[in-house]
Amino acid sequence: MLTEVKQHLWLLWLYFKFNLSASMEYRGSFLLQVFGMVLNNASFIFFWWIIFGRTGSIKGYQFEDILYMWAISTAAFGFAFVVFGNIRNITNIIVNGDLDSYLLQPKDVYLNVLCSRTMISAWGDLAYGFVLFVMVDGLHPLRLLLFLFFTVLGGLLMGSVIAAAETLTFFIGNASAIGRLATEFLISFTVYPESIYKGLVKWILYTLMPAGFIVFIPIKILKAFSWSNLGILLVIDGIYVLGTYTLFQKGLKRYESGNLITTKL
Repeated sequence: MLTEVKQHLWLLWLYFKFNLSASMEYRGSFLLQVFGMVLNNASFIFFWWIIFGRTGSIKGYQFEDILYMWAISTAAFGFAFVVFGNIRNITNIIVNGDLDSYLLQPKDVYLNVLCSRTMISAWGDLAYGFVLFVMVDGLHPLRLLLFLFFTVLGGLLMGSVIAAAETLTFFIGNASAIGRLATEFLISFTVYPESIYKGLVKWILYTLMPAGFIVFIPIKILKAFSWSNLGILLVIDGIYVLGTYTLFQKGLKRYESGNLITTKL
């Protein structure tokens, strides 16, 4: 089991290096997309700065809380789409029969599908999240390490939810619309204060679209460290990651080949 985990981590690292080198082949385009995403995210912070300049606070949330929220959410999104850049393409890969080429490879199909591509603009989200956190919190090694931990956990959780939505294609046909909705809902839920959500929406926030575990509990831990909350994050992440992996494996058994004879080298 331990050997298999090491092999998967090594595969992730190899894909990461390959995708980065491929992206940097056109360095000007890469930097332009990254800088463009940084500017895009910064424009939203400017919007919140204006709002808090007029209101002072929003249902207990201060401007600093918004900065933490945006730092974690953008970094988590960036991590998910930098490392698992094919998340949003799972439906197309299944529908077009492109999964055949992955089935020919000896490594885990699910991991191969997710990691074989990166999203260049997501590097901007990842960089922006870390820069924003340092601007708000300073360069404290332990807290920066904790933020990195939240980035990885949040990225895994976000990626799992989106991948699960896309994987439904195995069972109900083209689920790209569900995948888009899952992505948009997750992004929306993670960039607004938790206190504005009530009732059913609050329930969804910690179940179907677990933005609460991606952003809001990490903020609580940053403000007042809690081992119990940290343990909850680890358990929830494990449940979603393993659940999505199991769903994909079950769906793979229903897959009908697209009769492609090409393979990826």
